[in-house]
Amino acid sequence: MITKRIIPCLDVRDGRVVKGVNFEGLRDVSSPVELGAYYSDAGADELVFYDITASAEGRRLFTDILREVARTVFIPLTVGGGINTLEDFDRVLKCGADKVSVNSGAIRRPELIEEAAKRYGSQCVVLSADVKRVGGEYHVFARGGREDTGLEALAWIKRGVESGAGEIVLNSIDTDGVKGGFDLPMLRAVSDLVSVPVIASGGAGSIQDFVTLFKTLPKVDAGLAASIFHFGEVRIADLKRALKEQGIPVREV
Repeated sequence: MITKRIIPCLDVRDGRVVKGVNFEGLRDVSSPVELGAYYSDAGADELVFYDITASAEGRRLFTDILREVARTVFIPLTVGGGINTLEDFDRVLKCGADKVSVNSGAIRRPELIEEAAKRYGSQCVVLSADVKRVGGEYHVFARGGREDTGLEALAWIKRGVESGAGEIVLNSIDTDGVKGGFDLPMLRAVSDLVSVPVIASGGAGSIQDFVTLFKTLPKVDAGLAASIFHFGEVRIADLKRALKEQGIPVREV
């Protein structure tokens, strides 16, 4: 049976890990190098590193910090932020990333997904979608959740998978940082639509939220969270123990 993955997320701004609510009100948390090493040792299955202001500021991702993080972690590392070209993919992979997450860059030029999948393989291409309800529809947002693209999210995600994206990270802006549970209706719509792994992001506030996620939506492959791990509210070892007790398969810590 395929194990469910638990994935901490490092949102990095100006070289520091930060966290906000609904993509706003960011506050400082820690060094990404120290936090990455901690999660690698604590039983996390993968780690996600987002340079969250690279796209909004129109610059490249900070590779010096990324190299340091990659040297300290011994679990798969997914990296995103300011990924606009194949050269960006190449640069990030050479810094130690295992997978590359693309969001705003693919919205601007959807061909990037197919080009990257052909060069590096679908398993390397992660389509990250920041999604929010607008007028009864799911809309895709760009530039770190700042800009409503008008794209209908389900159609966009389906197109991304057909173009070669091997994994989807679904970030619900509506539930981000609120700690009221994952966005189950949004996740159900996406996981029923695609056959590639879907990672749930946004809303985790407790161990029970992960239990509910995997029990309610067994098609969802992984749960991603930030603040509950960063601030010590949930320990990964405790979370995995609880999931195992509920009959949910996880990798041993």
